[in-house]
Amino acid sequence: MNATADIAVLPEDRMRADLYNFLGLILSGPPDQILLNQCAGLSGDDTDLGQAIGALARVAKASKPGRVQTEFNALFIGLGRGELLPYASYYLTGFLNEKPLAVLRTDMLAQGMTRAENVFEPEDNIASLMEMMGGMIVGRFREPATLDVQKTFFNKHIAPWAGLFFADLEAAKNSVLYASVASVGKAFMEIEREAFRMTAG
Repeated sequence: MNATADIAVLPEDRMRADLYNFLGLILSGPPDQILLNQCAGLSGDDTDLGQAIGALARVAKASKPGRVQTEFNALFIGLGRGELLPYASYYLTGFLNEKPLAVLRTDMLAQGMTRAENVFEPEDNIASLMEMMGGMIVGRFREPATLDVQKTFFNKHIAPWAGLFFADLEAAKNSVLYASVASVGKAFMEIEREAFRMTAG
């Protein structure tokens, strides 16, 4: 990241990007002990998001990497498939690799984003979309995205289904640590949706 991009990002936007990146990281694979310790060290306030973060910290404190790996596999991998399919195409059409993925790939190119060479998951999975938003906010792909560009991307690729996915994850029978992650995601998506609704453009 260049210094000019660094200067252009407001502290509150950096915090938003950090939360997107955290969700992207923890949804892309089971956390190791270091990440669990970081989660356990979080503290929240009285807001819905703050309470969800506090609950996540408490669950993370009692979690062990092996147990969380089993939980992650049951939720997202499974025998044949996991309990949930965390892809925009599936949530919006009922099938994988459908039009939402094609539209996303076009928009990714427009924003200077490409799929990492070692990643074989479709790009419309929830972890990748969280990372994309985090990267756009701080200018990881090119200059930091304007609020209008962020709003368009969010409303097109995340808002139509992410809240529903996080609600499903929160209620999933195999969800323990990830139920707390889902509560954080759900509260954050609601804040973002409302904030973008109030921005012009």
